[in-house]
Amino acid sequence: MSHTEADLVQLLHTGPFHLALRTALAVRGLPLQRVQHHLAHRGVRVGVTSLSYWQQGARRPQRPESLKAVRALEEVLQLPGNSLLRLLSEDAAAREGAERPAGRSYRSLVEASGVVEELFAELESPADGGLHTVGHHERVRIGADRELLGRESQHVVRAHRDGVDRYLALHLGDPGCDPARVRVRALENCRTGRVRWHAGTGVVVAELLFDARLRAGDTHLFSYGFDDGTAGPGAEYQRGFSFAGGQYVLQVRFDEAALPVRCRRFAQASAGAPRGGRTELTLSGRHRTVHLVEQGVRPGILGIDWDWA
Repeated sequence: MSHTEADLVQLLHTGPFHLALRTALAVRGLPLQRVQHHLAHRGVRVGVTSLSYWQQGARRPQRPESLKAVRALEEVLQLPGNSLLRLLSEDAAAREGAERPAGRSYRSLVEASGVVEELFAELESPADGGLHTVGHHERVRIGADRELLGRESQHVVRAHRDGVDRYLALHLGDPGCDPARVRVRALENCRTGRVRWHAGTGVVVAELLFDARLRAGDTHLFSYGFDDGTAGPGAEYQRGFSFAGGQYVLQVRFDEAALPVRCRRFAQASAGAPRGGRTELTLSGRHRTVHLVEQGVRPGILGIDWDWA
């Protein structure tokens, strides 16, 4: 048994998944294009880019189709059955306990949490995306018909593991929203990747790609927007936070033809909890805006609601 073969046996026992996969590819002497070809003959379609990300640890196979590909990889690379799949499961459990900052799941922050989690899984995002927010400045625009026209975000994030190269932005439309008509705009230091949406809930998830992979501890500043205007009148805007820390600034701008008579800041511990932290906000005259600033965000929900005349 050669040294590299011995390394492979050891890594199949101890992990992590990406190092075991990378070593198996090297020991078997198979380039990624050839591996893709072997998988295709087994009826499994997976891109060379995805295979490359998997062996680097930049992304992890999670969707059922991806897990099927991992099982086929075990055959192509002549590995014991379930050896790579077992490492995937063990890696996920270890990271949940060691790498992920304490935070909330979407189940406590979003009413349509099942749809959100399904769309995130379709885009092969880990539970936390490998990022947490350092600062977030969000500008919301309300139109003449009292509808949510759109919003723009300037976002600063920090990676808490190596290899992160994207962010999944979530848009929750008001009742009546047509997510198929919502436009995603990558504004600064990112570009738009895949976009998924759900018609029944008005949920849109957009993949924003960075030009470089972040290492643990790196920060990244980027800007993006969603153009909506497809729903009926709205009376609030809120943002859910999975992790503590960082500053959040929310500004809501109203059209001069539709000004509210009263605006309030609010906070919630979870989507079903009563609202507290009520503070009256004064609408600025010339600019027609209200805003809130939260210096140290805690897991939960922050927002602004308003009353129409």
